Amino acid sequence: MKKLIAALAATLLTVSIAFAQALPPPTIAAKSWLLLDATSGQVLASQDATTRVEPASLVKIMTAYLAFSAVKEKRLDLNQMVNVSVRAWKVDASSSKMFIDPATPVKVNDLLYGLIVQSGNDAAVTLAEAVSGTEEAFVTLMNREAERMGLKNTRYANPHGLPHPDNYTTAQDLSILATRMIADHPDLYKIYSTKEFTYNKITQPNRNRLLWLDPTVDGMKTGHTAAAGYCLISTAKRPNGGSDRRLISVVLGTVSDQVRASESQKLLNWGFQNFDTVKLYAKGQPVATPEVWKGSQGQVKIGFTHDVYVTVPKGVADKMKPVLERNDPLVAPVAQNSKVGTLKMMVDGKALTELPVVALEQVNQASIIGRAWDSVRLWMK
Repeated sequence: MKKLIAALAATLLTVSIAFAQALPPPTIAAKSWLLLDATSGQVLASQDATTRVEPASLVKIMTAYLAFSAVKEKRLDLNQMVNVSVRAWKVDASSSKMFIDPATPVKVNDLLYGLIVQSGNDAAVTLAEAVSGTEEAFVTLMNREAERMGLKNTRYANPHGLPHPDNYTTAQDLSILATRMIADHPDLYKIYSTKEFTYNKITQPNRNRLLWLDPTVDGMKTGHTAAAGYCLISTAKRPNGGSDRRLISVVLGTVSDQVRASESQKLLNWGFQNFDTVKLYAKGQPVATPEVWKGSQGQVKIGFTHDVYVTVPKGVADKMKPVLERNDPLVAPVAQNSKVGTLKMMVDGKALTELPVVALEQVNQASIIGRAWDSVRLWMK
């Protein structure tokens, strides 16, 4: 899945914006925002998406990601009991908490629900200490992971998102992080759809209003501070032909809880109503079998190492025509997964997207006689 996301980032985000420009996006009352089709990897619309902002509790998505990774790698267990430090207990008393206590160890699973559903800053510190030993070591891990994901304008100073000069991010980076969360941890990601959670006899609702308003929404996270305003990353999955299609909206810096929900809903509806996501090719599906010169076999299957989708305005999909440009002549040896050409999806004479095509199999060199014969054939061609 990680290879798929990397491939999408390197290819499908090159889609021409000419078609999207023909569909003016809705006016969104936020400092910055972005709408991403997570199925194809395409940004459908955005405004000031690379402007640095204070992330508030959206920081907790990275905290959850690293905690999920620790569970996946068996460095933590969901049923493991964790001691609560005084530092975690004393985290800003006026901020969101799940109300854990140093006198009572707490289960990792409860901490995850307290972090995600209740947005507990005390849960964030406790999980950070459980994963890395200290909050400082965990913050170092957060920044390393951000760098590895390619979050170029993101920096973390703490695991909970309380205001700090070194806590910043962008709508673009948050969309990448949200995509990675869903793709890398699909089972634990389901916690984000939980509407309420009770701990220590205190029941708190999930602050994501869309979980109640739209049954297709299954996440993801709210955030709020005076400087950041009201923020929401929301994601919904709706039917798309014979499969499902997922959109992710990032809305940052609205004036109220209600506005962040309504503007996020507006973006999601606009994306689903005005665009279609089409599967072009399946992973490993040959798009051609061109001739190979000086090889142990005469042809090679070429295609893609991942399922290929493209998102287009409604009514455009039937107009798409593939044009394959190969790096001919193909001369052995040809390494598996090496680029051998480019596939352009054309609409009305314009390239909608350009996709690198690779060899789906390895072709070794032929014998000396075979290579000599093909040298003559190439010379005469």
